[in-house]
Amino acid sequence: MDKTEITDWALSHGWQLIAGAPSLTKPSRPKEAIVRLVLKATVVHLEVKKPAGQWQKFAGLPYGKIVADDESGMPLGLGFESMPGFTMLMRENKDRQVFAGLG
Repeated sequence: MDKTEITDWALSHGWQLIAGAPSLTKPSRPKEAIVRLVLKATVVHLEVKKPAGQWQKFAGLPYGKIVADDESGMPLGLGFESMPGFTMLMRENKDRQVFAGLG
């Protein structure tokens, strides 16, 4: 996958651009990112915000080593599958976007 493919996947699955990075937010604080993808020239980093407010790198890989899952299209290799609660957080962000469009 490349930078554009990862960004397109993220935005279509509930992520939003916050400070230029595809990000997920807490349901209780929809303007504050707690998970983000930092897309650099040759690598992508998955970062998680600690309770103290600092960003911690969770995983990082060169674009060439990231492949899309055949069934879900989710980028494999960044640790999404091992992060507890990630799928639920992504679903909550997607639902919030959908329901915000109805109002």
